Amino acid sequence: MNSLPKVTGRDMRGVMAYPPTPALPGAERVDATDTVDLVETERMIRTLIDDGVDAIALNGTLGECATLTLDEWKSFAGCVAETVKSVSPDFPVFIGTTTLNTRDTVARMKYLVDLGITGTLLGRPMWGNMVAPVMERFYRDVAEAVPELAIVVYDNTAAFGGVIPRVVYRTLVELPQIVAVKYAGGASTGFRYHNDMAHTGTSFPLMPIETDWLPAWEMYGEELVGMAWSSTTACGPAPVLALRDALREGRIDDARWLNERLRWAHEPFLVGQDFMEFSKYNVPLEKIRVNEAGYIQVGKCRPPYTEDLVPEVHVRDTKEHIGRYQQVIKEVADRLGVTHTVEQS
Repeated sequence: MNSLPKVTGRDMRGVMAYPPTPALPGAERVDATDTVDLVETERMIRTLIDDGVDAIALNGTLGECATLTLDEWKSFAGCVAETVKSVSPDFPVFIGTTTLNTRDTVARMKYLVDLGITGTLLGRPMWGNMVAPVMERFYRDVAEAVPELAIVVYDNTAAFGGVIPRVVYRTLVELPQIVAVKYAGGASTGFRYHNDMAHTGTSFPLMPIETDWLPAWEMYGEELVGMAWSSTTACGPAPVLALRDALREGRIDDARWLNERLRWAHEPFLVGQDFMEFSKYNVPLEKIRVNEAGYIQVGKCRPPYTEDLVPEVHVRDTKEHIGRYQQVIKEVADRLGVTHTVEQS
């Protein structure tokens, strides 16, 4: 008899990191094979865990799930599984299994179960936009097919052609496999977030991005928004983890200062200026900023979403963003004594 996932929605607390998939030199070539840098993958996972993130999600949009071959995806997942097993066997890792159809997704989910992975980061097929009944059936089907795997629902309005309708949340709360939702951007402090949460309650967190965490926390409290997602942790997690600790410890003045500094660091970054424009270049911009930060070396993007076709203004703004973020890292160290690992192997 199959068991339920090892974690529940109530277990999801803290910061969930969203790093890219490290690439070997030449990954941007059309004829490239075996592009995953497994050495850097192992170092990345070890470093993020050692530096204190609470969970890791991989192979979403920024993790290049769409551009990895199946063999590369399996190789990457296997390396992650072995690394976690050697560092902290119960550490929650969620690996993306989004495909264009239910059967391929189920096959990938079963592969993760065999590896001992906690769960999956799961969007939905997007060749045709899903209406609510189709979306409900999709999540029921995959949860029933692989009941022992936890699911973080991946809500990306640009990638998946719209929001998750409120009626679908009524279905998601009935599935014990659903343990969190990666909620889309600035919506996490608006009416949609409030109304969706009316259905989800304490079943699982609707995770805001780290720059929206404080206002969401102040409105709803830890029981409802106890976990945030952050791709910025791949540029060095110290400021985001400092925000987590300030919220947990009730140091609201520190939390407000950290929130202001994080938002200041993000001001030049395209994601906050024009999300739909950002969604056209999100994969290469993420790799540009992570490599610029130097905390992880993630290499080039895999085709077709390569850096050479990104407008120079977006590259320039992204580097200004990272310059600011590195200043914030220093400010956090000076004010709060919080640092992170930077050594390269």
